[in-house]
Amino acid sequence: MTTQLTDAEVSGLGETTVVDARGAACPGPMIEAKKAMSGVAVGAVMEVWSSDSQTQEDVGIWTEMAGHTYLGVISARGYERIFIRRGK
Repeated sequence: MTTQLTDAEVSGLGETTVVDARGAACPGPMIEAKKAMSGVAVGAVMEVWSSDSQTQEDVGIWTEMAGHTYLGVISARGYERIFIRRGK
């Protein structure tokens, strides 16, 4: 999963719930994302910050299995911002 988002697309997502998992190694960012998703309203967007290169692929697989929508990623300084819309 490598859907690259633009700054304009990210701005259009509105307010997001941020999960800062920078510095955590796999599977840490995924575990943190799964835990945090329960606090996100259906239809709302969660943003996972991760410096682990495997997280983007893991999140893409998990969102599909869990019924959420993987929106894409944007690169930041030393980490990636991964966006997910809660589906259920």
